[in-house]
Amino acid sequence: MGDRFKLPLPVWGSAMDGVVDVEFAIAMGKLGGVAVLNLDGVHTRYEDSAPIIKRIAEADKSQINALLKEVYREPVKPNLIDERIKAIKAAGVPCAVSTIPARAEERAELVQKAGADVFVVQGTVLTARHSSQSYHQLSFEKLVSACDIPVVVGNCVHYETALELMETGIAGILVGVGPGAACTTRGVLGVGVPQVTATADVAAARDEHMRRGGMRVAVITDGGMRIGADVCKAFASGADAVMIGTPLAGAEESASKGFNWGMATPDPNLPRGTRIHVGTKATLREILLGPARVDDGSQNFAGALRSALGVCGAHDITEFQHVEMVVAPSITSEGKVFQQAQHVGMGKS
Repeated sequence: MGDRFKLPLPVWGSAMDGVVDVEFAIAMGKLGGVAVLNLDGVHTRYEDSAPIIKRIAEADKSQINALLKEVYREPVKPNLIDERIKAIKAAGVPCAVSTIPARAEERAELVQKAGADVFVVQGTVLTARHSSQSYHQLSFEKLVSACDIPVVVGNCVHYETALELMETGIAGILVGVGPGAACTTRGVLGVGVPQVTATADVAAARDEHMRRGGMRVAVITDGGMRIGADVCKAFASGADAVMIGTPLAGAEESASKGFNWGMATPDPNLPRGTRIHVGTKATLREILLGPARVDDGSQNFAGALRSALGVCGAHDITEFQHVEMVVAPSITSEGKVFQQAQHVGMGKS
C-alpha cells in the first residue's frame, strides 16, 4: 500500500469474532502486524461482548447454529464502532476494520472520524460490477474517493476480476474463497480455487495493473494457512501479505481462547461456516515471532518466512515472489517414515 500503510510484520489477523477483539488487536499491533475488527460482529453489537463469546465457545455443537443466529440478531451500534476504534488507536497501534459491502458507504465517514487506518470491505466474493435487487450497488470508485484511508476489498480468486477491482483505486485485495478452517463455502456452494493458484492469478493481475501505470495493489492471501510452510508458499505465489485466523485463535490472547467461526457462519438464511475448537496453543508472540516451542511449524511464522527467503536466495519478499515453484504432493511425506510412525514433527497430523 505504499507509504499510506506499512507493517513491520506482513501478517493480518482475520476479522473473526472468536479471534479479534480490542485487546487482541492491540496485542497484535504491538507485535508489528494488524488484526482486523469485524464491524458486523458481536463486539459492535454488545457493550460487553465477552459473555457472548463465552456462550458461543461453550455451546453444544448441536445448538451452535441456532445460538449464532440468535446472538447476531442484536443490531450493530454505531457508538460501539466508534468506541472500539478509538480504544485500539489509544494504544498507539494501527487499526483496521471490516464491513460487509451493503454497509460500506454508510460506515465510511464514521470509521475515518474514529481514527481507523484501513477500511476493509469483505464478502464471500466481490467484483467491480456487482449487482443486486435487494440493496444499492456499491461503487468502489466512489468509496475510494470518499476515503482518506486505504480501502482493501475481497474476496477474489480470478485474474480479470482482480484487475477490474484494482482499476477502481483500491489499495489492497484479499485472495481466497472457502479455504479457511472454519469455512464451509466450498461444501455449501461448491465454489473455490486452491490458494496457490488464486494467489498467483491475482498477483499476475497486480503486475499487469502496474504495467499499465497503476499503483501497486497489495495482494493479501486470506485463509487456508495452518503452519509456517503455508505462509511461505503464499508469499512465493505472489502475496505481499497474509491474513490468518485459525492459527491465531489458538493464541492465549484470542477473544475466545481457542475457538473460531467464520463471518458467514451466523448467516440467517444460508450459513457458510462452522464453529471449530482449536485449543490454546501458545502466546501470540510465539505464534508470530517465536521462539517456537514445537517442531511442527505452528509457531514463529516470521522466522519461517525469513529462513525460506534465505534458503531460496531472496533478499526480500519482492524477490521471493519470483522463486520457482513446483507441484509436489509428496514433498511433506518424502523420507518421513519415522516421523509418521511415531507421530512427531511433520507426522503429527
